Amino acid sequence: MKRKTVLALLAGVALGASLPQFVAMTAAQEQSPRNTYEYLDLFGDIFERVRVAYVEEVDEQKLIESAIDGMLASLDPHSAYLPPANFEDMREQTKGEFGGLGIEVTMENGFVKVVAPIDGTPADNAGVEAGDLITHIDGEAVLGLTLSEAVDKMRGPVGSEIVITVNREGAEEPFDITITRDTIKIRAVRSRTEGNVGILRITTFNEQTYENLEKGIAEVKAEIGEDRVAGYIVDLRNNPGGLLSQAIQVSDAFLDAGEIVSTRGRDLEEADRVNARAGDLTDGKPIVVLINEGSASASEIVAGALQDQRRAILLGAKTFGKGSVQTVMRLGDKGAMKLTTARYYTPSGRSIQSLGIEPDILVEERKLAEADEDDGRPSRSEADLRGSLENVLSDDERKQLEEERARHEATAKLRQEDFQLAYALDLLAGLAIYDDSAK
Repeated sequence: MKRKTVLALLAGVALGASLPQFVAMTAAQEQSPRNTYEYLDLFGDIFERVRVAYVEEVDEQKLIESAIDGMLASLDPHSAYLPPANFEDMREQTKGEFGGLGIEVTMENGFVKVVAPIDGTPADNAGVEAGDLITHIDGEAVLGLTLSEAVDKMRGPVGSEIVITVNREGAEEPFDITITRDTIKIRAVRSRTEGNVGILRITTFNEQTYENLEKGIAEVKAEIGEDRVAGYIVDLRNNPGGLLSQAIQVSDAFLDAGEIVSTRGRDLEEADRVNARAGDLTDGKPIVVLINEGSASASEIVAGALQDQRRAILLGAKTFGKGSVQTVMRLGDKGAMKLTTARYYTPSGRSIQSLGIEPDILVEERKLAEADEDDGRPSRSEADLRGSLENVLSDDERKQLEEERARHEATAKLRQEDFQLAYALDLLAGLAIYDDSAK
């Protein structure tokens, strides 16, 4: 292959998707001491020598793809080249059904870092946690691989096993986790009720998320009764993000007006600002949003919008801190390029890139031991005293008291399983009391 042909191929694959910008960049660079074309010429020289003189015959297409991978990986962890097969996989994932492990990952210090496992997937069931660093895949070191290469190694036939070696904060040494690959069917939103509170668990932001959310809110209202709903808990913990458009729609579902998010790229004249439309699906009821270090990207857009607009109380731990926007650019039949093109900002103008969103109420995840709830001593009250006066209750009063006791017992039990969620329920109960007293 001639050097001019190589240069033409590189220009067509890597730069052809953004020709006007490329022309503008070239004009500026021609005035600099270093001419970009000299480096492209150097690349052509190196490519030709590798092709001819390397000890073994090389795959020319793989060489070029690796060069493109290296170029994009040098920008940031989220820019990447997507060969045709990977591009199709990505499109399938945004539809909500795909084969794999069920984890969102990024690169950190040469290792694959788990942003979050997706609820109910093989990785989640096997015990993979947000923040885990994957050091080996089936015994092969991850160090030196690109993110795309590491992800490719984690893919495989449904039903096949994979062993990942994980370095987890707090663990004395790395350990292996065996996962059986499966077809991942993601239900983007799950709804349930606890007493008179609706709980909306949003696991990801794919093409189904807003539709599922709308249905979930309707189910909560039908089960509790629209007038009896005390509030909603929106659970964004370990939600790795997804489609920006869905994050905007979900935010809009809880807002009646005001800004949701703004995005700003290199050209400030192309900054975009998105505002909420009239109509709050939750009818202005109190909202508590649960977040943690596995809440990333689109999750942070929703959390930031509701926090800045004072529409919700954020409870939990600081979020992941991915505040950039990726644009997927098709490259004909050569796949696509995922390129970071903008930063996003919350309504108050905050960029959360690398900082994350701090909760309004910090509540670390933990499980309570029984000793925390019960010190072993029998409880005593006035009713236990000999000769104490009896309190005669009406049927309605007795029923109300029994319902209140049942709620407290259910919350106490939940504290053992999910302390943050139990805290959110207590908070909403307090808000409901305050709201009633203010009327």
